[in-house]
Amino acid sequence: MLGLLINQKELKEMQYLIKREMDEILFDLKDDRIDHIVKRAMEERYKILFALFKRVAAPNECLNYILNRQTREQKR
Repeated sequence: MLGLLINQKELKEMQYLIKREMDEILFDLKDDRIDHIVKRAMEERYKILFALFKRVAAPNECLNYILNRQTREQKR
């Protein structure tokens, strides 16, 4: 287990960067030109980012980024 000590400004920056990356992935998942295998890898990356985001964000913010099966199917 690792620990990390950051201040409030760094926390906000971390949240911003993770949200921006997740938004990019969500946008790319809607693109029909991207191969299914690549999308699966993108979903795996999204899961990792979301797990990290859950550690640094408020629960109500996390609700906006939950990627459920219905959302994934609509984006394909």
